[in-house]
Amino acid sequence: MDPEGSRIQDDPDVRVMMAGSTLRKVKSKSWKKQRHFRLLEDGLTIWYKSRWAGRGHSTFSVSEVEAVREGHQSEVLLSIAEEFPPDVCFTLVFRGRQGNLDLVADSAEEATAWIQGVRKVIHKAQTMDEKERLDQWVQDWFQKADKNKDGKMTFKEVRTLLKMMNVEMNEEHALHLFTMADKSESGSLEIQQFVHFYKMLTQRDEVWKVFQDYSGDGEKLLLEELESFLSIEQQEGEQSSQHAQELIDRYEPSETAKKQSAMSLDGFQAYLCSQEGSVFRPEHRELHQDMNQPLSHYFISSSHNTYLLEDQLRGQSSLEAYIQALKRGCRCVEVDCWDGSDGEPVVYHGHTLTSKILFRDVISTLREYAFKASDFPVILSLENHCCLEQQTVMAQHLSQILGDMLLTALLDGQVPQQLPSPQQLRGKILLKAKKMNNPGDCVDETLTDEVSDEEEVANDDAENLPTEECLKKSKLSRELSDLVVYCKSVHFHGFEHARSQAKCYEMSSFSESKAKKLAKDAGTDFVQYNTRQLTRTYPAGRRTDSSNYNPQDMWNVGCHIVALNFQTAGLEMDLNDGLFGQNGCCGYVLKPDFMRDGATPFSPEKPRELQGYKPLRLSIQVISGQQLPKVNQKEGSIVDPLVRVEIFGVPLDQAKEETSHINNNGFNPVWNETLNFVIHTPHLALVRFEVEDYDKASRNDFMGQFTLPFTCIQAGYRHIHLLSKDGTAIPPSSLFVHISISELMKE
Repeated sequence: MDPEGSRIQDDPDVRVMMAGSTLRKVKSKSWKKQRHFRLLEDGLTIWYKSRWAGRGHSTFSVSEVEAVREGHQSEVLLSIAEEFPPDVCFTLVFRGRQGNLDLVADSAEEATAWIQGVRKVIHKAQTMDEKERLDQWVQDWFQKADKNKDGKMTFKEVRTLLKMMNVEMNEEHALHLFTMADKSESGSLEIQQFVHFYKMLTQRDEVWKVFQDYSGDGEKLLLEELESFLSIEQQEGEQSSQHAQELIDRYEPSETAKKQSAMSLDGFQAYLCSQEGSVFRPEHRELHQDMNQPLSHYFISSSHNTYLLEDQLRGQSSLEAYIQALKRGCRCVEVDCWDGSDGEPVVYHGHTLTSKILFRDVISTLREYAFKASDFPVILSLENHCCLEQQTVMAQHLSQILGDMLLTALLDGQVPQQLPSPQQLRGKILLKAKKMNNPGDCVDETLTDEVSDEEEVANDDAENLPTEECLKKSKLSRELSDLVVYCKSVHFHGFEHARSQAKCYEMSSFSESKAKKLAKDAGTDFVQYNTRQLTRTYPAGRRTDSSNYNPQDMWNVGCHIVALNFQTAGLEMDLNDGLFGQNGCCGYVLKPDFMRDGATPFSPEKPRELQGYKPLRLSIQVISGQQLPKVNQKEGSIVDPLVRVEIFGVPLDQAKEETSHINNNGFNPVWNETLNFVIHTPHLALVRFEVEDYDKASRNDFMGQFTLPFTCIQAGYRHIHLLSKDGTAIPPSSLFVHISISELMKE
């Protein structure tokens, strides 16, 4: 290990973790079981087992842990608060959608050691540079394959390891590399020799060829040669000369080369594998858009039935679901409120078997987590089924718990002609709900601002057939109504009515089917409407499994709040993560200028009619893959990868192309195949790279993906760092591509 690595293992808290502790793993009030936990020698893997599990055990990497919460900071630990004091309790929160791990130590000292120790190890894992990370990855493999734990690896163990690492290699070649690495001729490799073996194994011929194209002597790139590469291949233009020196300073490992202002092959490969060499333009990752435009000029990351962790019929309602959505940058969360048995409103999916949580706990969670990932406004979308008394209780909780965070008055006291901007509303929570037409009257109002999902199951066009529940009109609480300022829920009466009558602070919700029909029948009207007023869309009621609809159809007409089931991983959430991965992941993305002009003629069905229409050609040479993840964990199985590139955008842009598959090589497959696309509306297009394991007998297995807006792509030789199905990083899995973007010549 590096010196930093040995230092962390000398830390007293980390030493406690390495010695191991018996902790209670808690899943519920009644499920509390003792498990022995310890940190393994690699300083990154936590191992645990029950006393009775024989040889069975489980492990997880600290890099999967996002945070450690102290005390009773989870629903599970709160439920046992009377049994165990807060100073012995802690929670490990994992990335993505994996559930928390709630633990109870025997003493406060032991809990503190684990809390501080895990935090230190997380910090260490996060601050590793690319080289350290790769070395760590190699060492992890060494430990997995060193079956007899003697710190050495025989050729037989190396052959097993190659299969585990997803590579099918002819035995003769493997033995040749093994013999070259076995300097001591002992017939086995120690860790450092194994690292050397691994480096020979991963030699990147395709990177070496690019390096050779620009290197005069084949050994190094001089400053002007690197400038030339950046200018011609990476299309960096004038900034390439200054950037070349910066890249040498940052990525060149050899001090000798640095002094000559030159870059070796190792430095060149380190740059190409870094974030700067990635397909995503680094400056677009940062907050870079104008945040001073009206709210209706932005796409807003939004969640549907946020309280659910699973399906819509029997799933668990949980505060963790709100925390997970908010930490992903979600800026519009939904709360379905129903009368509770003891005068306290509850949140759950009405008329189903989903569990219930208290409204006040949801609001407390919102106060705690609303602005951790982004300080731009959060919209609280309320579906209100409560009686007058419990509505008043809701209003009290909102006011008392949120305090100044809750926006309760117009910003300047004036009725606005346009909505305020995200910048003006920083740190504020906006309530979206019904509001009395005239505060002087107590008006009878139906309390759902949309057909609720259950009604839509019964009839997809249920708005025209109000159910008995809808007909039982119920009074709206004045206190609750007064908290609604810029997001007044109203029924949609058509685009003509909206043009002449509607106010900018009135907003409507549409089921996916209604929104798609409007988009098809009156695309331009919908785009114009969405320049002035907010629109929310939500999944069809038939999606009881919490599946999602394609959000792109809604973004194509400028819909802002495209509510998705955040708990469900897959293509639709990949698109959402792709769109909102730009602009600092703040949950707001500025719409293209042709979607912010109230008189815009744009229709997604007719992109060629837009003024200034300039189609672009996107050409992607898929060169190679690196250390792709295994799909089947069986020791002997090796993947047959192919790469599919898919464009999402206006209907004319929807397209997909794929490479052929490579047999038995997930370690370093080489394709060298070019996929071509024409993009008619670049500002609405998303590009998704997906790697699959080819199977001629059944459906291909998903291996990894990466999705990004077309406007964020960097041209040239780039690496695409793949994400898991859950949207989390899976280093060092990547694709190496060459991308060129050019104007399409008119025939």
